[in-house]
Amino acid sequence: MNSEALLSFDNTELAFAYKSDKQLRKTSYLFQLMNQQWLVKTGIKIGLLAIKWNLPVTGLIRSTIFEQFVGGETLQETATSIKNLGKYGIDVILDYGAEGKETEDDFEKTKEEFIRVIHHASKHKNVNLIGIKLTALARFDLLEKLNQSISISSDKIAVDTTSLNSSEKQEWNNVVQRLVELCEIADKNGVGILVDAEESWIQNTIDALTMQVMQRYNQEKVLVYNTIQLYRHDRLDFLKQCFDIASKNRFVLGAKIVRGAYMEKERKRAGELNQETVIQPDKAASDQDFNEAITFCIKHIDEVSLIIASHNEYSAQLAVRLLDESNLPLNHPHVHFSQLYGMSDNITFNLAKAGCNVSKYLPYGPIEDVVPYLMRRAQENSSVAGQTSRELFLIEKEMKRRGL
Repeated sequence: MNSEALLSFDNTELAFAYKSDKQLRKTSYLFQLMNQQWLVKTGIKIGLLAIKWNLPVTGLIRSTIFEQFVGGETLQETATSIKNLGKYGIDVILDYGAEGKETEDDFEKTKEEFIRVIHHASKHKNVNLIGIKLTALARFDLLEKLNQSISISSDKIAVDTTSLNSSEKQEWNNVVQRLVELCEIADKNGVGILVDAEESWIQNTIDALTMQVMQRYNQEKVLVYNTIQLYRHDRLDFLKQCFDIASKNRFVLGAKIVRGAYMEKERKRAGELNQETVIQPDKAASDQDFNEAITFCIKHIDEVSLIIASHNEYSAQLAVRLLDESNLPLNHPHVHFSQLYGMSDNITFNLAKAGCNVSKYLPYGPIEDVVPYLMRRAQENSSVAGQTSRELFLIEKEMKRRGL
């Protein structure tokens, strides 16, 4: 098998087969707007303020970026997208777009919604994973306070709670129990849990808790995945540390690798605190570490279950080539590709056609809850050099092919 000949990401007929002419025109218009960086920056500021002040902008948001990047406002509304993607052999990672909650009542309500997501996922054969953010289950300040108390040794990542007062310790116990309860229910329903990465100043806490539940639930099958952001210069080494810990404790490491989505925020905070940023010096360094992470994981594929969450065509092609060279099937159960809903359809649909395990990350939720997610998507598309232009080029190519 020649993977280079097998895979081409230029087949727009396949990539956009699920879009009607009207939908394609609308997508083209949206990406034309997103190709203007100044417009995106201005729109983000205005959009966040408008939501905060309860201004009547939800209709505009719903008919533009919400419709493009989100599966619906309710869990039931996601069924249409799930079914449509399933027709093309594409899986779905369901994500309730809640984050940044602050009260115990909020966290309990969100946990209950995640439980509903698990049951909903179990009813669809092409939904095998759900995504969660720990900030939907835990107070940000608590995660940040613990962040400096995380220690990594050769065989574990430990959480030291001695810095917490009695009420905070109870609060932390509640966080742990929420995640364990979700893992128990997910395990019984055959649905995996994917813990998203967040800001670096709470990430140590997220890593520690995720590795603890991973050790408990990833013994006989892979239930839990942690997310590793390779736009951080320290994460490739961290991935290898996690692999060593998993090997010593005899569980399979679940690793979703991404480049990252908090770059501007990370750099701004580091500047304000006069600290060295965790962000790579340039995109080339991020790409190099990302591709090295792919290589490392596929080399140890019996002990790592890998989700390659990327919109980078070279990285996807690299993974396919490594599988080919290792005489491993493209649909190896420990190798999964994923792209965000509304982005890089050329990669998703062509990978699926080639026989790879591939999914769309499909968020849903009330507009006011998913606005932070939408703003990151708009910012990511405009800040990554050539991303929006590439999307627009492919859309226009398909429109030309259709004679639109």
